[in-house]
Amino acid sequence: MHVVMVAAENDRLPSCKVGGVADVIRDIPYALAEQQVRCSVIVPDYGQYALNREFVADIAVPFKQHLETATLWRVASDSGVEQYVVSHSLFSHHGGAIYCNDGDQPFATDANKFALFCAAVSELLEHQMIGPVDILHLHDWHAAVVAVLKTFSPRFVNLKQIKTVYTVHNLALQGIRPFKHDDSSLESWFPTLSYDGSRICDHLYPHCFNPMRAAINLVDKVHLVSPTYCEEVQHSSDHESGFFGGEGLENDMQAAARTGRLAGILNGCIYSGHEEQTQALTLSEYCDLAEQSLFVWMSNGEALKPAHYIAHQRVIQWRQQSTFRRPLVTSVGRLTDQKALLLRQPKDGQLILDSVATLINEYGGVLVILGSGDPHLEYLFTQVMARNENVLYLQGYGQELGDHLYDLGDLFLMPSSFEPCGISQMLAMRAGQPCLAHQVGGLKDTIDHEHTGFLFAGRTLDEQSQQLLAGLRQALDIHRNEPQRYLEIKANARTQRFSWDAIASQYIEKLYE
Repeated sequence: MHVVMVAAENDRLPSCKVGGVADVIRDIPYALAEQQVRCSVIVPDYGQYALNREFVADIAVPFKQHLETATLWRVASDSGVEQYVVSHSLFSHHGGAIYCNDGDQPFATDANKFALFCAAVSELLEHQMIGPVDILHLHDWHAAVVAVLKTFSPRFVNLKQIKTVYTVHNLALQGIRPFKHDDSSLESWFPTLSYDGSRICDHLYPHCFNPMRAAINLVDKVHLVSPTYCEEVQHSSDHESGFFGGEGLENDMQAAARTGRLAGILNGCIYSGHEEQTQALTLSEYCDLAEQSLFVWMSNGEALKPAHYIAHQRVIQWRQQSTFRRPLVTSVGRLTDQKALLLRQPKDGQLILDSVATLINEYGGVLVILGSGDPHLEYLFTQVMARNENVLYLQGYGQELGDHLYDLGDLFLMPSSFEPCGISQMLAMRAGQPCLAHQVGGLKDTIDHEHTGFLFAGRTLDEQSQQLLAGLRQALDIHRNEPQRYLEIKANARTQRFSWDAIASQYIEKLYE
């Protein structure tokens, strides 16, 4: 069996990661290869000059009434997995950035780029440039146009014979663009394509093309990255009450479920080699590491950011202590409303995050947050750090900073409003750090309340916020008053296994066979 994975990100390659999809594309092909499944992975070439390239073929791609030339390169081949990139000036035009922020034209630049990428992938598969293919596995909206061309273009004969699987990693990002009258539109990319608009239009904006919906409706199997998320997306979202479900695509998900095309399979985590990591740092050593990162971030900007200045002052202040104040509560991840909506809810003239800091302080503890993202959330988190001496907010990202926080922390905070699967909770648990998490998506599927961590729920944003604080108090109470029980919860968390080997077997059984 030859499976071809098509995605926008791949953490096996340098500078080819933004989010969790890159981890999946990095790991699952090798787990499949262990089960005698040959895998090829194809992503765009964003201009990673460190790649060791082997020319495979030039690809003639009809696009926007021109015949573009893209190039297929093999950049690695090992353990039954072949890694490819497709190069074209459009993919590397933005200085190596994988995604662009278009402001008032959402997805416009990226949609152009990924439409050309999908057209190139369709051509190379049609002409069997990497050999015959049994399963085509597309990931998120960036790869969805392959399914559209496969279904509606009469030019693709061999492509139509390939069974196609589509994985939804995050339903909140659907890549919606107009059908026509725009440079970044379906008819601009493929002006001669005849299509059934009813199957690929957006429900809310029928004059727009929805790549996510198109792929869900056109492929043979649809895969959600956890069983609970698979259930949630079949229900309508209610953002006012804090429920994030189908995001307008719930009817399509229900239809896929009725026809047996829908499957929920959890993502996995790598465990081998983690035990050999170095000993956890002391407070002083972590502060030294944070200071080094802060200096780098400061030097990269023309003006000094308040977040970096206040964080540096906090590091100096904390370094005067001889040991970490315990409990140490941690959080690692991008700052988006998905992750932080509950934390920015108002409470007593401040934010829920202030209440979290105050509660942790009652138990003599500190809160360390690592992450960047939404500028407004960065601003709010900086204000919270300024108001609370037991909070250190590191506005940026560093692999080493995050890895050590997983090892150092006593409790990992993950109050996501929705979480298709989540990897941070798995990394924290792998390090023996229990999580306090919202009972949604993959968090519900990976955390066992009071056994490997702590879960909270609620029917409204206010209830969820209150239950978050109640859950935090419960966890901190056990940490202080029942230390042996807390050690058992830590040990239980550490021994949990969500291995890619077991998940690869489910891919084969539920998606491929």
